[in-house]
Amino acid sequence: MRTAMGVWRWRRNPLRRPTDLFEAWVAFTALVCVLVVAPAIGWGAGLSVDGTLQRAAREQRQERHLVPAVVVRPAAGPDERPAEAQAQAEAPEEVRDRAEPAADPAAQRSSPQRTQIVASWTAPDGSSHQGTVPAAEEPPHPGDRFRIWTDERGRVVGQPLDPAAASFHAGMAGLAAAISVAVLAETVRRLVVRRLMHHRYVRLDRAWAAAGPDWGRADAGS
Repeated sequence: MRTAMGVWRWRRNPLRRPTDLFEAWVAFTALVCVLVVAPAIGWGAGLSVDGTLQRAAREQRQERHLVPAVVVRPAAGPDERPAEAQAQAEAPEEVRDRAEPAADPAAQRSSPQRTQIVASWTAPDGSSHQGTVPAAEEPPHPGDRFRIWTDERGRVVGQPLDPAAASFHAGMAGLAAAISVAVLAETVRRLVVRRLMHHRYVRLDRAWAAAGPDWGRADAGS
């Protein structure tokens, strides 16, 4: 609102100062940034992020497979590592380097703990695997069937990124970019206006210092 009102300083007025006209141009520029530039940047950023996330989602859908698994028995205890940890330990070093980072311990503590079970499954390449995974249902029973996500070699992986979720995150990124540009434009405008106000007060103090000693004297002239 202040940005739009600053444009009104363009109106003709015998008391209009050069700084008023400059302030009007600054307000107009900020208004254009808020109404035109910020949405354009947000739209472009959203499209860019959406393209990246959609490509990642397609790659994950091609690389990850939903395979049937069978409950063998409940996990004996903490000594049995989850299938993800076993797969990373058995993988070559360069594969482990590209593995997904481990989940945040704080997030794990805050999320409900699911029962760990030992399950067996067959990978898309035909190899058989057995490892500790979270139970799909509570309570788990030996012989129960469920499905898990694995890669081509049978290593347990997370669910592929959903295209709708990718679009949502891209939209949030575009909105954040647009808001950031708008806030930046308004911040610059405020800084410029503050500088102009300081300059006006300095000039007023100088004018008052020059006219002050003669103020009110009959022989001071007009």
